[in-house]
Amino acid sequence: MTKLIVFTDLHMVPEGTTIIGLDPYQRLLAGIEHVNRYHADADRVIFTGDLTHRADTMSYERLRELISLLVPPAAITIGNHDYRERFLETFTHVAPDENGFVQQAIDFDDCRVVLLDTLFAPPYDYPMSHAGYLCETRLAWLDRTLSSAGGRPVLLFMHHPPHKTGFTGMDAIRLGNEDAFYELVLKHGNVRHIFAGHVHRTIGGSHRGISFSIFKSPVHQQPMPFDAPNASLSVDEPAAYGIVVVTEEGLQVHHEDYEIARRDSEIA
Repeated sequence: MTKLIVFTDLHMVPEGTTIIGLDPYQRLLAGIEHVNRYHADADRVIFTGDLTHRADTMSYERLRELISLLVPPAAITIGNHDYRERFLETFTHVAPDENGFVQQAIDFDDCRVVLLDTLFAPPYDYPMSHAGYLCETRLAWLDRTLSSAGGRPVLLFMHHPPHKTGFTGMDAIRLGNEDAFYELVLKHGNVRHIFAGHVHRTIGGSHRGISFSIFKSPVHQQPMPFDAPNASLSVDEPAAYGIVVVTEEGLQVHHEDYEIARRDSEIA
């Protein structure tokens, strides 16, 4: 049974910098230590974008240092807070696809894991580049990747949710070409589950017949009111990561609020 750990929206910053008073470095360090303690047997630790807050080299270097502490191997893609070329300059061990996008397919005995690059840039023209997009080149890559899955169920990992989640501000900057994405995915019929980040909330459900999961951040979270138009509003809630286990019958998705779970348990 393939076991995957999922971190999203790390928002790493330079040393001495915080986000709403929170230190992304310390928050992620605690998460990595938690994974090493309880999930060292994971087949991959997947990072689904917004690796840094401002896409600066110093933050990428700090993140590279932290990821090197992981016991399980890592797989990484990027989000709207990232800069593709700068990321690849720092993470030299991460190979882009043949067209320079940060995406890959990883085969296990019981599934194919696919990481997609949904960064809608360059040009880095904010706020529009905060939305996600899969160009024709990336859609063609996904088409080939789904076609060659060899009967394995496919788990898709991407930064931007490919559909609305109910949060007004975040839905305005979701994946911009939802219809083209789902037309392709449904054509193949082998995508078992879609995983995303971007929203900084725990969300699960199904869309167009495909189940999905969205994970919280290790740092700051989206406030719960659905109608907040400002996608930058943030609250301090427990840091979290996801745990995905492929079973003979399907799939399990767990959400680990590790700031709480790291405490020793007692009988209630």
